[in-house]
Amino acid sequence: MKRVLFSVVLLLPLGLAAQVTSPDVQKVLQRDFHTRGQATMDRVVQDGVQRVCTESNDRPPADLAKQMEADQMKTIAFPQGSLIGDWKNGERIAQNGRGLQWTDDAGAAAGGSCYNCHQLSPQEGSYGTLGPSLLRFGATRGSGPEMQRYVYGKIYNAKAYNLCSQMPRLGYSGTLTPEQIKDLVGLLLDPASPVNK
Repeated sequence: MKRVLFSVVLLLPLGLAAQVTSPDVQKVLQRDFHTRGQATMDRVVQDGVQRVCTESNDRPPADLAKQMEADQMKTIAFPQGSLIGDWKNGERIAQNGRGLQWTDDAGAAAGGSCYNCHQLSPQEGSYGTLGPSLLRFGATRGSGPEMQRYVYGKIYNAKAYNLCSQMPRLGYSGTLTPEQIKDLVGLLLDPASPVNK
């Protein structure tokens, strides 16, 4: 994988970055990435949504994006009843970055790595800024059934709400279970959660 990054980074100083195409990158990935453990070659193959976003530089035509988002929305399997789980388990999932690595057992529970992209708890000193801050998320938006459904769906498949979102499709990909997603909904919406303090 280091060779892939080195190959792509080498082109940047030469002013060739604009000339590098998606098929070029795909060829480099297929050349340099090899199946190891549960990390298989399907990880380097883009699906239709990813390809549209890549080829449009994350700016697909609005009508196409709307149709594809509607298609992605159909992939979300909403459980019955309350979608708010145990926020304490949600905090552990948000903190956990393990899972789906080649050294992990296939089917082992993965984490959400939420802090890699979001600020969640005011007590957390280290967090990413790729995604928006989620401090006081439930306190400012409420925790009713519609908000539960939105948050569950966004975690399950963010591309149903924003086609070219950088957020992983944690439920759609099977990275997180429905129960884990409900626990993350609890972390964001439960008034007792540190997110809402």
